[in-house]
Amino acid sequence: MRRTLLTLSAIVLAAAVAMPTASAESRNGKQCSNFIECIFGGIGNNNGDRSRPSFGGGGGNYGPSTRKLINFPQGSRHKTGTIIVDTSERNLYLIQPGGKAYKYRVGVGRQGFQWSGSAKISRKAEWPSWTPPKRMIAREKKKGIILPARMEGGPNNPLGARSLYIGSSLYRIHGTNNPSSIGGAVSSGCIRLTNTDIIDLHKRARVGARVIVRR
Repeated sequence: MRRTLLTLSAIVLAAAVAMPTASAESRNGKQCSNFIECIFGGIGNNNGDRSRPSFGGGGGNYGPSTRKLINFPQGSRHKTGTIIVDTSERNLYLIQPGGKAYKYRVGVGRQGFQWSGSAKISRKAEWPSWTPPKRMIAREKKKGIILPARMEGGPNNPLGARSLYIGSSLYRIHGTNNPSSIGGAVSSGCIRLTNTDIIDLHKRARVGARVIVRR
């Protein structure tokens, strides 16, 4: 699994890009309102396997809570606190005692960026910052698009309000300022929740807890 995570991490982004400035950019001779649109051709939504990625955006949209406490007998095979992500169902389960689990609705990797395996939560962050990969910065610079070396956490950061880091990979379980993307295959491999849900999960999850991602 470690090999899988490292290999995929080397070829995908961290499922987010820095937020736009107010100035317009140009893409293929056409004006676009921000550099996310210029780079990726627009913002995706929750339309299943839509190929265009969605990276969030907007002024701190927390989105609704989707958390439900459900009967989850299969969770009895795992320790309390284990996180199971079912990418086909677009659900995340936080295992609880007595054959129960908290279920959250999530957005997952789009086609070509989905993965499966197991790792542990290596750290947690509130209002996480984001650093674009050097390869991405160099690639976009050739197109005349300058990405910031680092984007501080806050309501305009597309990683959202909280983040759980998966092992040593680039993958995270994080929030989003685009709650309409929840339930879709829209990211570059990260698992996203509404900001309301990730704040709740962040409080409950523990560093060192097992994360199991299945397809």
